[in-house]
Order: sequence, then C-alpha cells, then structure tokens
Amino acid sequence: QLQLVESGGGLVQPGGSLTLSCAASGFTVDDSNIAWFRQAPGKEREVVSCITASGISSNYAETMDARFIISVDNTKNTVYLRMHSLKPEDTAIYYCATTMKFLEFRQCARASDYDYWGQGTQVTVSS
Repeated sequence: QLQLVESGGGLVQPGGSLTLSCAASGFTVDDSNIAWFRQAPGKEREVVSCITASGISSNYAETMDARFIISVDNTKNTVYLRMHSLKPEDTAIYYCATTMKFLEFRQCARASDYDYWGQGTQVTVSS
C-alpha cells in the first residue's frame, strides 16, 4: 500500500523557518514525482514546490518561491519541505503528494496529476 505521512507542522513566528517531512512507504520516492501543495481556508489548493523523477536525478525542482525548497532523502525514503522567512500568508494545510505517472521535466505543478496524498499538516505563521 502506498502511503504518505506528513509531520513537522505547527506554529511559527513571522520570519521563522520550519521543515516539513513526508515519510513514504510502499514505493521508492526517487523513482517518483513528488510535490508539496498547500491550501488555506477559502482558497484554492496551490503547488508549493515539486520535482519530477528526472528532476531528482538532476537535482532540479520547481518552486513557487525561493523560500520553499523540496528535497528527497533516498536513504530514509522521505520528502522534505524546507521553509524560510515565513509570512502570515503562508498559513495553510500543507500536503505531500506523489505519482508514478510519467511527467515531463519541470511539469509537476498540476494537482490532478497526483494519485497519492498525505493527510496534511497545519502550518500557522503568527506572532
């Protein structure tokens, strides 16, 4: 069974940093397309950062903002999202997702392409 479990969310002050983790089981993350999405109340789900299987090989990821960096630890089969200089508008539920479908290089931002999703982890940026 494919499974993704996010962790690491919580309350952080504006300007702070936070790293989210997504533990994967049932598949090998470096053979897959990986993405982080977020959704704030009343807003559309949007991609934060993503990487295709080809991008993992070349260490290239798409990101909506340089403050957010996706990475993969092959030894732990875990995906991370490193977040820096956080702002109140970054408050949202953050989800990791994966698919083994073929995605073109640097074409990983469509939520409809993803088959498996974690339960989400809440990130709140507030003083």
